[in-house]
Amino acid sequence: MRAVFRFPNRLLFIGDLILIVASVFGSFALRLELGPLFVYYLPQAVTMIVVALLVKPLVYYSFGLYSRVWAYASTRELKIITAAVSIASTIVALIIVLLTFLQYYQGFPRMVLAIDWLLSLLAVGGLRFTMRLLAESRSGGVGIEGRSKRILIVGAGDAGALVVREMQKNPQLNLSPVCFVDDDASKQKQRIHDVPVEGTLEDLGRVLDIWFIQEVIIAIPSAPGAVVRQVIDICREKDVPFRTMPGIYELIGGKINVGRLREVDITDLLRRAPVQIDTTLIGSNLSGKRVLITGAGGSIGRELCRQISRWGPESLILLGHGENTIFEALIELEGNFPSLPLHPVVADIRNLDRLSNVVDHFHPQLVFHAAAHKHVPLMEINVEEAITNNVIGTRNVVEAALNSEVDRLVMISTDKAIRPSSVMGATKRMAEMLVLDAAHRSGRPYSAVRFGNVLGSRGSVIPLFKSQIANGGPVTITHPDMERYFMTIPEAVHLVLQAAAMGHGGEVFVLRMGEQVKIMQLADDLIRLSGLEPEKDIEIVFTGIRPGEKLSEELWDQWAQFEPTSHGDIVQLVDEDLLSGQLLRQTVNELAFLADEGEVDAIIRVLDETIPGAAVRSIPPPDLTAVV
Repeated sequence: MRAVFRFPNRLLFIGDLILIVASVFGSFALRLELGPLFVYYLPQAVTMIVVALLVKPLVYYSFGLYSRVWAYASTRELKIITAAVSIASTIVALIIVLLTFLQYYQGFPRMVLAIDWLLSLLAVGGLRFTMRLLAESRSGGVGIEGRSKRILIVGAGDAGALVVREMQKNPQLNLSPVCFVDDDASKQKQRIHDVPVEGTLEDLGRVLDIWFIQEVIIAIPSAPGAVVRQVIDICREKDVPFRTMPGIYELIGGKINVGRLREVDITDLLRRAPVQIDTTLIGSNLSGKRVLITGAGGSIGRELCRQISRWGPESLILLGHGENTIFEALIELEGNFPSLPLHPVVADIRNLDRLSNVVDHFHPQLVFHAAAHKHVPLMEINVEEAITNNVIGTRNVVEAALNSEVDRLVMISTDKAIRPSSVMGATKRMAEMLVLDAAHRSGRPYSAVRFGNVLGSRGSVIPLFKSQIANGGPVTITHPDMERYFMTIPEAVHLVLQAAAMGHGGEVFVLRMGEQVKIMQLADDLIRLSGLEPEKDIEIVFTGIRPGEKLSEELWDQWAQFEPTSHGDIVQLVDEDLLSGQLLRQTVNELAFLADEGEVDAIIRVLDETIPGAAVRSIPPPDLTAVV
């Protein structure tokens, strides 16, 4: 790697001394012109030079003007230079005025002070930005021709401009930005960092051919999946490699730069346009609060930790059963939020005594309950575990929160809780009822947020498909018409935080997840993103739909009433606590007893009889080769 061109600090200091003298002499010369008056005031100029030489270098040093790499100077450094010069000139002026008042210094033209400030600003800033120009002239052009890859950037906004600037400043990347494409009509035929905008997305294919592009970079973090798909379809047709910036929800609180570029993932094809959130509402709900997250090591739990940390809570309690996942989450958060107090807790939510001690000790004001067994086929053959973790565990979390007077509780639920055809879905519906019952008993804002599948979470279909593709296939799907709601993990958590802040108690919030996606299309996209062709390189095998399994999911019961909220992507269901009070407690106690006794058939019977529309007993033992 080529070393950054550094101007030695000693020479920079000497340059400043010379320019300080020149600025004072220059200010007197500009005010008095070179003549008898200049000669008359020369002793005052010398005195002012002595004062300036004593004061200004010390001020410049305190502002770090001798400890920066000026090859990377930007507008931020310009602000620092302005502040340093202004303060130094003000101190010099005050000393000169004081000397004049004490009659140690003869009268002088006061305009000299203003002229000296202006000349000093030009001199100090000019010297340092000359260093940047010298650095760029030494590095510019190295590796640009020949070895450098010709890059087209999709998106001429802030992200695209920053990516281009980094490529230009770091020739060792061997990436040469050639042109942009952008749908903004006002940017057409414009130049950004001397790189032209050569058309819109519709022109992408033509521009790729004309400019001999070797790689495409999608630099639109807010681009919906349809735009990403349009770009990669054209790139595939032209056989041009492509990369992308992460989506806007992945970049929240992070920097946009070349280092964030990555291969296009399936999440990019399905992400939605970013939605507006009420930052004031979320901020008041999270900032300065003690927050506990159960299941903090899981996919949703860890993303909750990431996004909540950015809102400046007082502390974050990470509770989970797996020590390795909690440790990994802790290391990540400590690296990104070093000043945030973090408390890792390894505990099982099925242990009420341990859970109560944790809640009483840390006394959280807000609890996000994300701990759950969620793998549908596995829970079909581990029914007792689904009951003890999803139902009894949730009861424990709720009771510990009530006993410790936790202000707000939010449970993460699933669309599989509606007319459940699986043990996992049925236990999550029971868990919802426990949360709503607690809200009505206590009057506290305890609520549930329900959404569909999240892409890339552990145990989901995406990792399975990727593993099958890596092994050469086949990719297994139950039915060609099978479809599901999908949302990226950051998108889902983004909306969960919004819904959590809106709850007054006893609500079930449902995230609008757009249109359902066919699993067949998902598999097809994953195979193509792996550089292979469906049916040619990787076979797709249909294993057959299982009895009781749904071809598509539902976000609420057909008879349910729902109301819009202040957020367009979140609705609120009413009258969802179909079982409550003493009857709910008796049912949960019966389920706990049956789980202890291993009475699987009886558990399924109770679930089917208790939950409207449930058809759990109709499902045979699962085929673990197909998870949807």
